[in-house]
Amino acid sequence: MNKKITIAIDGFSSTGKSTLAKQLANHLGYVYVDTGAMYRAVTFFAMQNGYINADFFDKESLINSLPFIKLQFKFNFDLGFAEMYLNDVNVETEIRTIEVSSFVSKVAEVSEVRAKLVEQQKEMGKDKGIVMDGRDIGTVVFPDAELKIFMTASATTRAQRRFDELQQKGDDVSYEAVLKNVEERDYIDTHRVDSPLVKAHDAIEIDNSYLNREEQFQVVLDLVNDNTKTL
Repeated sequence: MNKKITIAIDGFSSTGKSTLAKQLANHLGYVYVDTGAMYRAVTFFAMQNGYINADFFDKESLINSLPFIKLQFKFNFDLGFAEMYLNDVNVETEIRTIEVSSFVSKVAEVSEVRAKLVEQQKEMGKDKGIVMDGRDIGTVVFPDAELKIFMTASATTRAQRRFDELQQKGDDVSYEAVLKNVEERDYIDTHRVDSPLVKAHDAIEIDNSYLNREEQFQVVLDLVNDNTKTL
């Protein structure tokens, strides 16, 4: 009988972390937590309340509002995955826009925001049997995770994937704008003072620039199986 473990998946934006994490969770019967959706929901809240725009960020007002932000994942059986709810409202579609993407790294820099969400994430994973993806899962949230994956790909490859995804949703956005967003998020994520994006010393790096979803899934599933084998 295989033991249950904690799987931490970190990496750059648009590397398919969430897709991989969902595949693993479904296959293994594990809980899946999309931490990026949590930061996106807080960002959407800040946008709704006028705390952030292209020229302005009222961090203090956002920090003071944190006690009034309620985040929940609710499983949608028709879709086969959990959706993000902000103060009891489904915001799964709203948080996936390029506008939210353009501000989420700035919001994620705020230490008070990170502290609130990391506390919730640690609680979610206390019983193991969980797959969580984000920027600091293997370094901050679950430094003792049994399996840590760090995903990367070229900026142009990631921008093309994100552009294609947005086009399929009907969003009117240019490839150039998406590439700029990817590069800006990379810089902010890797240069912030609190919990910057770095590869954990014991993480296994996977460059998926030339891997399709099935190939990537099999590579990581083999790693999981090697990790969970018991005598």
